[in-house]
Amino acid sequence: MADIAKIVEELSQLTVLEAADLAKALEEAWGVSAAAAVAVAAPAAGGGDAAPVEEKTEFDVILTGDGGKKINVIKEVRAITGLGLGEAKALVEEAPKPIKEGVSKAEAEEIKKKIEEAGGTVELK
Repeated sequence: MADIAKIVEELSQLTVLEAADLAKALEEAWGVSAAAAVAVAAPAAGGGDAAPVEEKTEFDVILTGDGGKKINVIKEVRAITGLGLGEAKALVEEAPKPIKEGVSKAEAEEIKKKIEEAGGTVELK
């Protein structure tokens, strides 16, 4: 078995992009989500010389609440997602739930604006 301290030392020298590539490779090799590994590896990468941080290009739009305007929010969720009435109602009632995932910043901001105008609350991740 490899020396754990040596592995930690080597991982600490990775850039953010290298850590993301490592996480993706481990996810594919082992068939597991590496979100926790990226969260641990990314802060370690900032160790000596801070690597430039790449701007996020994909966002998840998470409905966090209906703001007491459930019907209006359900209508807007249906228009945005194309879900049927039952599915949209379930999504709104089970908030926090993702409305859309992996969308551009502009689309995420547009969806957020529409939901907030309908009375709901949204978080972008």
